[in-house]
Amino acid sequence: MDRRRFLQLTASSLAMSGSGIASSVAQAQWPTKNITMIVPFTPGGSTDILARLIGQRFTEAWGQGVVTENRPGAGGAVGSVALARSPADGYTVGMGHIGTLSVNPSLYSNLQYDPIKSFAHISMLARVYNVLVVHPSLPIKNVREFIEYARQNPGKLNYGSGGNGSAAHIATAAFMVATGTQMTHVPYRGTSPAVADLLSGQIQFMMTGGPAVLPHARAGTMRALGVSGPNRLKSDPDIPTIAEAGVPGFDATQWYGMMAPTGTPDDIVTKLTKEVHGALGSKAMQEALERDGAEAWPTTPQEFRDIIASETKRWAEIVEKAKIKVE
Repeated sequence: MDRRRFLQLTASSLAMSGSGIASSVAQAQWPTKNITMIVPFTPGGSTDILARLIGQRFTEAWGQGVVTENRPGAGGAVGSVALARSPADGYTVGMGHIGTLSVNPSLYSNLQYDPIKSFAHISMLARVYNVLVVHPSLPIKNVREFIEYARQNPGKLNYGSGGNGSAAHIATAAFMVATGTQMTHVPYRGTSPAVADLLSGQIQFMMTGGPAVLPHARAGTMRALGVSGPNRLKSDPDIPTIAEAGVPGFDATQWYGMMAPTGTPDDIVTKLTKEVHGALGSKAMQEALERDGAEAWPTTPQEFRDIIASETKRWAEIVEKAKIKVE
């Protein structure tokens, strides 16, 4: 090897080494600027509320702002694709939930992200029970009366959701399969406008995450009939579960998790997971979640992936039984 070639190779090696060192230092100092949190739904829904709670904790812990970026559309697929295609540098994270990670694969044949392969999974965040709420004008006081009314008036009850294929849409479809009822779906571009139309009486009921509707139920502007999970809410123990109120075994629980784009450095994912677990373990966060009818659910990244896989199988069966089509 001649002297000139040797010097070229040596310079190149040093440059690469220096780049690696600089990268390691940058990761060790992370974060040094604001973090973007992609929420694949409109503001005001359960996913958005939870994202902002976690984002506040990150800001307090690291002194860097967390900018919430709402990217709704196609049952959360638009925001999920945006997250998957973001730079894997630790400065973009995002929210996923039962719909985007375990229901959408059964609904969209051309889904442009893979719930497992497209993301670096950080941790599950919370379980949120759906709450069946009706407009106070309906002559209905409990789940049994609701089922009977729906059977006597097939197709006449209109329910809202955050969009075709959303968790609220699928949960209500599962309820109809379980009860042999027929009701009309009115999809919205997000949970908040659906809640607004329920408050005004434009639609008659919803089954959606507690954070979006419990404050209205407590205020008396909606009537809460039942909770979709296996247990009553600690925050609202007077609301029975749908299972005990007339539909044995019924369970349609929403869940939420945090991811980053695949390829995000492992040490940053580990730091994010640790901070999420710290947030979920704090008394203040647990009380905030409880007020919204949610419960903390910290997991390892691998446990998160395992849950996605098992839930995808479960909801594929429900989508098939309910004959749900969104394309």
